[in-house]
Amino acid sequence: MTGTYHHTIDAKGRMFVPARLREELGKEFYVTITPEKCIQMYPLARWEDALDKLRLMSQKEQRSLRPIFAKAAHCVPDSQWRIQLTPELREHGNLAKDITIVGTGLYAQIWDSEAYKLVEEKENNPENIEQAMEDLGF
Repeated sequence: MTGTYHHTIDAKGRMFVPARLREELGKEFYVTITPEKCIQMYPLARWEDALDKLRLMSQKEQRSLRPIFAKAAHCVPDSQWRIQLTPELREHGNLAKDITIVGTGLYAQIWDSEAYKLVEEKENNPENIEQAMEDLGF
């Protein structure tokens, strides 16, 4: 998943899924919290891979993952490719109106647009880009 997309959340908490991400996300996918002040969208296959790993964990290990699954939402876009973001997800990401959706390779993140500007300013520098390219073998 790649690209940066600017959208809004409507008064009912719905957002459009960018056309370029629809095929990669599929007709159903999951959205959940992250350690950052954003939320992430995962294709169904990637979510199911995580569940396979979860099944192999002890109960103690599973408890540490509880927030990720407790706040997760299963999303099936409507005919206009809108999804409903739960109040908990919107609160976690401080998502009110203007959002920026960012493809990060394996998943997409949804940020408050002003918050993402700060992240982008911090990360878009030659040193970070050089390290990322080296890490990926480019």
